[in-house]
Amino acid sequence: MCLSGLDYFSTLGYQPAIAALAAGALAPLATLILVAVTLGAALPVYRRVAEESPHGQGSISMLERLLPRWKGKVFVLVLLGFAATDYMITITLSSADSTAHIIENPFTPDWFHGQNLPITILLIIGLTALFLRGFTEVMGLAVALVGIYLVLNLVVVVNSFMVIARNPVPAGDWWTSLTTGHGSPVMMVAMALIVFPKLALGLSGFETGVAVMPQIRMRPGDTEANPAGRIAGAKKLLTTAALTMSGFLVASSLVTTILIPAAAFQPGGPANGRALAFLAHEQLGEVFGSIYDLSTIGILWFAGASALAGMLNLIPRYLPRFGMAPEWARAIRPLVLVLGAIALLVTIVFDADVDAQGAAYATGVLVLMTSAAVAVTLSARRLKQRWRTFMFALVSVVFLYTTVVNSIERPDGLRIAAFFISGIVIVSFISRFQRSTELRATSVLLDEEAQAIIRAAEHQGLVRFIAHEPVRMSAERYRHKLAHARAASHLPVDSPAIFVEVKIGDFSDFAEDIVVRGLTRHGFPILEASATSVPTALAAIAMHVRDTTGIMPHIYFRWTEGSPVKNMLSFLFLGQGEIAPMTREVLREAEPNLQRRPWVHVG
Repeated sequence: MCLSGLDYFSTLGYQPAIAALAAGALAPLATLILVAVTLGAALPVYRRVAEESPHGQGSISMLERLLPRWKGKVFVLVLLGFAATDYMITITLSSADSTAHIIENPFTPDWFHGQNLPITILLIIGLTALFLRGFTEVMGLAVALVGIYLVLNLVVVVNSFMVIARNPVPAGDWWTSLTTGHGSPVMMVAMALIVFPKLALGLSGFETGVAVMPQIRMRPGDTEANPAGRIAGAKKLLTTAALTMSGFLVASSLVTTILIPAAAFQPGGPANGRALAFLAHEQLGEVFGSIYDLSTIGILWFAGASALAGMLNLIPRYLPRFGMAPEWARAIRPLVLVLGAIALLVTIVFDADVDAQGAAYATGVLVLMTSAAVAVTLSARRLKQRWRTFMFALVSVVFLYTTVVNSIERPDGLRIAAFFISGIVIVSFISRFQRSTELRATSVLLDEEAQAIIRAAEHQGLVRFIAHEPVRMSAERYRHKLAHARAASHLPVDSPAIFVEVKIGDFSDFAEDIVVRGLTRHGFPILEASATSVPTALAAIAMHVRDTTGIMPHIYFRWTEGSPVKNMLSFLFLGQGEIAPMTREVLREAEPNLQRRPWVHVG
């Protein structure tokens, strides 16, 4: 909980000030609406996400299952772009805000002022270095930071209520301002609803809450297919965090709105972005205030840890599987270095400016929460749960409204997200192109009939495969194909040959297990398989036969008709096209030793 809470709870460092600046005297009411959305909308949605996606992929995997082939892949890439926006800006914005708290502390030396960028860079480098050591150290530090931070916030809030109890005049002034400035209660609620989207950063921890699910221990007897203990733990995590944060949000918004003058919240004011820190210094002294600052600095800096944890869980589960990232992207440490480098680049581009990154952060959070609400709505509809479908659809509308309003008011967020999306899509397709000729088969398994066919050919001392497209399957078509292979490649008339037919499954997938089924059709022995790519399957089957029999297979093809360029694109995106040359290229990459490479004949 503390690992995900680094992101969620750290927003207390700036959320009360954002609420006061956006809503003025209405801030506590707007915060109550935020809490209602948290407990009545976000929490039920993400408890359902935890149940249906218990391996940390979140709502993205739920939506992927609903869209087939390339549509699903492209949609996932777009959502990953928004996730990257959310998580990466969490790292850079939190580090920049941590730097701001360092510089604004009264005990900080004067020469720190104006050094926001180098200090933020050092914080990000430190976070990256810590992650290179592993998750255990990260989570241990997360527990300490979050525990201390929540205790200090509790002290500030309780002390503030005691101050109000001793001197209720500021509370009376606030209530007068509230009732005279906004008229009826209906108008107050209406105005609070209008400014609510500006408070949406207070919802930022739910996506990281499900992203860290793989770190939750399973119960004895649980399996990866049914991790009941992990799901139950994740639901407790989400509920406890939401209740804790809701209490702090309402209490902190109330005391900061009552006790801090409105002018102090304005840009450049002493409470701008640090309302609770302002109260800690003013009411409890500079020593306690500095301790509070240190705690805030620590949790804001380390908030990037939960974001890094989310990215380290999402990227290896999607991009390498799509063939849209190198295999080393599955390894933690190289990926940490890459993400750290990107965070440094983003920090330099934004000059460690907190306000400049706020729009992108809110956009990423809201788009992911909207996608989660839509995913659970569609899930409930698929299971014919009418009441839940209606409720989740209502939640989807609320999040969609919030996302649209935020994007209209702060369009910079969409522009920044577009850069992340474009970067992920471009890099992904370049990687897919570069890896297209890999032997994309995780394993090859022959059934008993297929093994019997291979053994029969093995007794002849030679295994000959004829590639056949499983479209026309009449006896005459097989006889014609065999006659053509004998004429074009000079096969002996009495030489046995095995037809190999590959049906294309989901051609947008990258690698999978290939199961080969043996059968006899019109008296001809046939090996039948399903795969993402015809050349990959043919090459994998040939190499499997070579390794299991010790006999070098020969594969016979006809040239593919049509434009070579069109055929190449067909291979890249549909798994078909230039079958013969691409099969040979896959074999060449998979087996550098020419003497051990299966033969390819084309006529």
